[in-house]
Amino acid sequence: MRKSQMAMGLVVLVVAGLLNAVYIVDEREKALRLWFGEVQITIEEPGLYFKIPFLHEIVKYDDRILPLETAQLEVTPADDRRLVVDAFARWRISDPKQFRKAVGASSIAGARPRLERILNAELREVLGSVDSGTILSADRAALMVKIRNQARAQAVALGVEIIDVRIKRADLPEQNLTETFERMRSEREREAADEIARGEEAAQIVRALADRTVVEKVSEAEKLAEGTRGQADAQRNAILADAFGRDPEFFAFYRSLSAYEAALQGSNSSMVITPDSEFFTYLKSNIGE
Repeated sequence: MRKSQMAMGLVVLVVAGLLNAVYIVDEREKALRLWFGEVQITIEEPGLYFKIPFLHEIVKYDDRILPLETAQLEVTPADDRRLVVDAFARWRISDPKQFRKAVGASSIAGARPRLERILNAELREVLGSVDSGTILSADRAALMVKIRNQARAQAVALGVEIIDVRIKRADLPEQNLTETFERMRSEREREAADEIARGEEAAQIVRALADRTVVEKVSEAEKLAEGTRGQADAQRNAILADAFGRDPEFFAFYRSLSAYEAALQGSNSSMVITPDSEFFTYLKSNIGE
């Protein structure tokens, strides 16, 4: 009975040893085989592998793309308008051996704070070199690529590859919103006042040109009218002179009638004049002569 128990125990030990000598690397993993804490081999292909029980240590890392959520970061762009930036990154372990050397046994949990420091430093550097308008515009895509490339270069020392960096949100700090809105309104009001002033100046110029054109046109018309009147008067005088020259007596008669018409206008006109005055020359009757 005792021998059978010993045999059973031996079988259990052998099975346990065999099980401990076998390990599996999943297709979603990379692994390191350590020999007394030193990296002996890097395993990047999935499959069944063997080790020396109790002497080899197997460390596995996730080979998938991992998220990195950063805390809100306050940055100061080139125009000194502070912004609160919320960003995230996607990363993966590209070199397990270098990763083990850089972070030690802390693994992924120890790598995240260091990656976050790298990302925050690049966010401050890149976003601090442009104005806030660029950060809030469509040009932000180019800035994210630049941040990713610079962060990727820094992360190589950790055995990590930065896949992508995205800025989820970039807003003004809450305490600056009111001040910023007031400044924006003041700027818009100033721009509106400038536009109104330029419009009034342009209107004054148009009105001055119109007034000058009116004066020029009126002066030209009056000049033409004066010339026409002068020609008409000259022609009238020539006709009258010609008529006077042809029949002086008739012309004298016509002038007397015109004088009668002018003198006798109105209903209560009074004239004091002697009957034998020359004024009544053509009113005297020649009946009976």
